Amino acid sequence: MAAMAAASSALTTLRLSRPTFVSHTTHCHLRTLITCSSSSATTEFNITFAPPKPKPEPKLRQTPAPNSESPDSVSSELGDQLLIPWIVRDDKGNLTLQTTPPARLIQAMAHANTQKKKKKDNNNNSSSSSSNNNNTNKAKQPASSAEPKYSKAARRFYNDNFGEQPQRLAKVLAAAGVASRRSSEELIFQGKVTVNGSVCNTPQTRVDPAQDVIYVNGNRLAKKLPPKVYFALNKPKGYICSAGEKETKSVISLFDDYMKSWNKQNPGLPKPRLFTVGRLDVATTGLIIVTNDGEFAQKLSHPSSNLSKEYIATIDGAVNKRHLLAISEGTVVEGVHCTPEVVELLPQQPDISRPRLRIVVHEGRNHEVRELVKNAGLQIHALKRVRISGFRLPSDLGLGKHVELRPSNLRALGYKS
Repeated sequence: MAAMAAASSALTTLRLSRPTFVSHTTHCHLRTLITCSSSSATTEFNITFAPPKPKPEPKLRQTPAPNSESPDSVSSELGDQLLIPWIVRDDKGNLTLQTTPPARLIQAMAHANTQKKKKKDNNNNSSSSSSNNNNTNKAKQPASSAEPKYSKAARRFYNDNFGEQPQRLAKVLAAAGVASRRSSEELIFQGKVTVNGSVCNTPQTRVDPAQDVIYVNGNRLAKKLPPKVYFALNKPKGYICSAGEKETKSVISLFDDYMKSWNKQNPGLPKPRLFTVGRLDVATTGLIIVTNDGEFAQKLSHPSSNLSKEYIATIDGAVNKRHLLAISEGTVVEGVHCTPEVVELLPQQPDISRPRLRIVVHEGRNHEVRELVKNAGLQIHALKRVRISGFRLPSDLGLGKHVELRPSNLRALGYKS
């Protein structure tokens, strides 16, 4: 019992009491009053609750003291509710009670919010923080430079209705399948082409087949140009790459069945005029590109394209190291010294008795591979082209057969349009 009494005396003692009604003549207010008295031994809190509202009685008019609240305003504000006050230690170290948060706490909160906002603004706007600016610029740059993307249907509609621009008359005739570019120019010079009822003798005249009325030898030119087509052909031996000579078989004749079925496959569209991209001589077989796109053919066949071409040369007789060195040193073709990129002797196969050479060139000169092998003192039995740039001849494509090229194949050939 003595120990319990000692422990209780060490603890803080709370005494709750409800006082009697205080007269209005005094300067006490009808609100919660808490008096805190601290001593070295114990601390006691005298907590007093506000009494219930008394019956209305005549009130005396009083002049409230400055900076004080009237009892009516306090009682109307509090009612019968119990206040939970703020217990704050003043400057002298005494505990005091107040109904509002301390001023220094409010100021600290306001100051903290202001500092945080300024810090955020400084991080966003400060020129010294280069990393933040770089990240912000990188994040904003793609959004500002991004171009709108349209669906395939929208692009197709635009190309069909607005995409065609006026082109040179000779080019339009060649694209329409009338004749080659040179033959079309000859027809124009001969006065056999009329544009909107007038004879046109200038191949550079800009025309639009969809709007202009063009006649060639009395036949109306179609309003729509044929679509551009691209093929890879496995050229057989004995065919030439020119369509002008009728007495010799042309590689274009290998597309006769395709052209006969054109009207069924593409109703309402004119037939394309096909031609080869570059040439292979009569005795050379292998990969050759056939199209009706003049710009595509010009880019691939021009020496400035610098496209690599791979050939497999079958040689009559034995091949030794001296021959390989002679081929790798190159030779003069059409006044230009041509040097192959790769010269390699392939392993001998059981079904092929003759040695084979793998030769890769990029000049694209006429008979370049044959001249390289001839300069080394060797004789070619058969020559086949198997690759142009990144596109290789399909192994299952038979002689005289063709396959239509996909966009990925065109990109492999180096055509990015």
